Amino acid sequence: MVKQFDQRHRQSRRILIMGVSGSGKSTIGEAVAERTGCEYIDGDKYHPPENIDKMTRGISLTDEDRQGWLEALADLYAQHRREDKSVMIGCSGLKKSYRDVLRQGDPDLIILFLNGDYDTILQRMEERQHFFSPQMLRTQFDTLQPPGSDEAISIDISKSFDNVIDQCVNELEALD
Repeated sequence: MVKQFDQRHRQSRRILIMGVSGSGKSTIGEAVAERTGCEYIDGDKYHPPENIDKMTRGISLTDEDRQGWLEALADLYAQHRREDKSVMIGCSGLKKSYRDVLRQGDPDLIILFLNGDYDTILQRMEERQHFFSPQMLRTQFDTLQPPGSDEAISIDISKSFDNVIDQCVNELEALD
């Protein structure tokens, strides 16, 4: 039996589950959100059509392209904070400046960093369908400013799916 989060003794929280494309933000985020009893939102669904079109054509987004998208996600965090509701949003959060925009929605944002190496993630991307081009993975790694332990909780995604979920849930439980 899968251990469920005890909802009675914790406050609401806003969580960013971040990493390069293919790191598992959606599948891991959905599973962790289910186990912890919070809403999961796939941040990619908030990209404007122009961004999706660029990524589909293999064109990297600029900081300017990302700004409105990040602000929309920060607004979601702020809304959940005002309503005292927990939410986990999957978003690449590649640069510290992007995470700073997201923190505008909740200064107490909890960040789970899905940390994996290029070869592992490339293999995973090639095994699934996604609007993101696997050829752009190198660009994501080049752009990535990995958060330090003072900013985020690093999750080793080289382990099994169940182990990664357990790592995330255990780290969140440790914050209570």
